[in-house]
Formats: sequence, C-alpha cells, structure tokens
Amino acid sequence: MALWIPKRLVETSLINTAAENTHSFVTHCEIEYESRVVAAAHEIVAQKKQIIMLTGPSSSGKTTTAHKLAQTLNAEGHTAVVVSLDNFFKNIDEYPRLPDGSKDYENVTALDVKSINTCLNTLLEQGTAEFPEFDFLTETRKKETITVTLPENGVCIVEGIHALNPQLTQMVRPEKVFKIYAGLREEYSFKGQRILPTRDIRLARRMVRDYKFRGHSLEKTIGMWPLVCEGEDKYIKVFKPEADLLLDTSFSYEICVLAPFVESLSEVLPADSAYKPLLDDLIQRFSLCAPISADLIPKNSMLREFIG
Repeated sequence: MALWIPKRLVETSLINTAAENTHSFVTHCEIEYESRVVAAAHEIVAQKKQIIMLTGPSSSGKTTTAHKLAQTLNAEGHTAVVVSLDNFFKNIDEYPRLPDGSKDYENVTALDVKSINTCLNTLLEQGTAEFPEFDFLTETRKKETITVTLPENGVCIVEGIHALNPQLTQMVRPEKVFKIYAGLREEYSFKGQRILPTRDIRLARRMVRDYKFRGHSLEKTIGMWPLVCEGEDKYIKVFKPEADLLLDTSFSYEICVLAPFVESLSEVLPADSAYKPLLDDLIQRFSLCAPISADLIPKNSMLREFIG
C-alpha cells in the first residue's frame, strides 16, 4: 500500500520569485518529475512486477506518464509496452446509461472486464496475447486485433481511469501486479488562502488540451467537468488505497505556463455563456501567476500533452 503524502500548499509569491530565473526553475521541476518516474521504474524492477496498472484522474498526465515509465524501463534494459484500457470499451449499444439516457463513459461496466482479465492473464502466462482495438469514430470494436508480446521479465503498463479497480486483475497473479496512482500533489495559495487546488489545475489542463487538439468547444469541456469529477470520486479515487505507489505529476512552474493559455480562452467563450463567470474567476486566479512562455518548456516535457 502506498504511503500517502499530504498535498503541498505553496504561495504564488514563491512561485513567481522562482519564475524570475525561468530556465533553472523549469529545469529543476522537469528533473524532479523525471526522478519520480525513474524511482517508480526501479521499484517495479526491484519487486519483479510485470503487469503495471496505472491510473489517475482526468488530465493528471497518466497517459504520458505511462509512456515515460516505459521509456525509462526500456532505456535500462527492461522491455516495456503500454496498453490503453480504452481499447476494451464495449460497443456503443452495450454502454451503461445515465438516468437521462446518455452514455456513461465513466462507469467500469463500459469496459469488457472479462476480456481485460483474459488478455492480461494470457499475456503473463504465454508471453503473447491478442488485444482488442477500439474505433472511437464508430464507437465499436474493430475486427483487427493488436498483438502484444511480453518477453521474460518484460513489463506491460496498462493505463486508464479504471486501472486500480480490482475487477480488472482478479484473474491475474497478484504477485505480478503493481498499481500506480498518478496525480497532482501541489496546490497554490495567495496570502495564505488556497486559490488553485489540483482539481482546478487539471480543469485548466483539460480546457487547453481539448480546445487546441481535440476539437471540443470550451462550453462542452466546462459543462462536462462536474460529471467528470463525479465519476472520479465514484470510480477512481475510491481505489486509491489499492495503489502501491503514488506518482506525483505536479510541476511547480506549470501555473505560470497555463496562465496565458487560460486567459486566451476568454476570447473563444461567448459573452452570454453561462460558464463565463466560472472562466472569469479561473482567469483572475491564474492572473496572480507570473507568466512563463510555453516556448521555454522542453519539447519532451509531460506538459506538452496539454499545451502542445
């Protein structure tokens, strides 16, 4: 069971002072994150784990972190592959439904739990398995499959919001399973008052990413957020005690980079939008952070998942 370290509450004035020396500040934060990934890789190897279940709430950086972890393991001579739980979604007509009749993507029963267990168990026992592939345009499973190979002592990293749910690994040998919860552990205050909790930072990440790269309107992203958070509390955070390791995906300089992006979103939200007061409030809080240009962020930074 993971050791739960309390979240850090940091004054924005300290962040702004550090941001004056931008290069060293960014470099320090990147090294801190990379060192946490390396420590996780070493723990996996030391414990001889092969099935790594990695989860985290929306916009926690779990997908990029899973690939960073695989890169680290591969670089150190341990073959690692990443598998997304998204490929185990059921066909559209089999999705669970919310009371209003809309599809409940957050529910674990939207996944083919039996198939997940079968694939992971086969992979572990036989060294190879055929994994499904999901077509998000048609919301149905493709006829083609993905061949996943796991050499002796290889590592398969399974990432997705339900990864820590025990149902997904109930057929897999427990001594081979290692569970990681990826999440932000740093929040920010102004004159002693908390102004940017981790959930708001994740919302900012998601707004920027969804608008820039996923073609989602800002109103859609903000409107969905309460349901996303409800799903997290119901299906993700409830399994945090199952984790063997908590992997911190915070970057202290991040609020300074997000600030200009968040402010620019005001221009794309209709003036009469019901969400304008929420966005204006978020912009006001981020305005207390000294801006850092995204051009100064390393091209391989995990944050590139959100800012491009």
